[in-house]
Amino acid sequence: MTDAEPRHYRLTLGLVLAAFAALVAYWVIWFFVDRSWLANMDTQPYYVFENAFPAADGWLAVACAAGAWALWKRRPSALFWLLAGGSASVYLGLMDVLFDLENGIYHSPDTGSVAVELFINVGCLAGGAAIIHFAWKHRRYFFSLE
Repeated sequence: MTDAEPRHYRLTLGLVLAAFAALVAYWVIWFFVDRSWLANMDTQPYYVFENAFPAADGWLAVACAAGAWALWKRRPSALFWLLAGGSASVYLGLMDVLFDLENGIYHSPDTGSVAVELFINVGCLAGGAAIIHFAWKHRRYFFSLE
């Protein structure tokens, strides 16, 4: 077993924890507070689309939580959870971007909702890619934890 922590280890831990917290906050706001804070459109098809995401986002939240726990405990399973969570994030980000492009979300006059949507999209794509990169680059470290 090695004690040498890879560069950006704690940053990665913070990123997966932040992603978990953001996912939970998003769905708490959507279902229990005021979805207008997050909604970019006020149409039935938009709500149907958004309401199709909780299961997939739930999987991403599980992967983030498990990845954070495995990183914290220095478990080799962190490699799996980081790759699973990172790829889920990229996948969901791409689905969201395609919907936004096809439905003119980025051209909305409501700059606040466009900013929120861009933040979510960039976060999913860049964050997911960063997690995948970190996990794969340091796979030998995770294997050494066995």
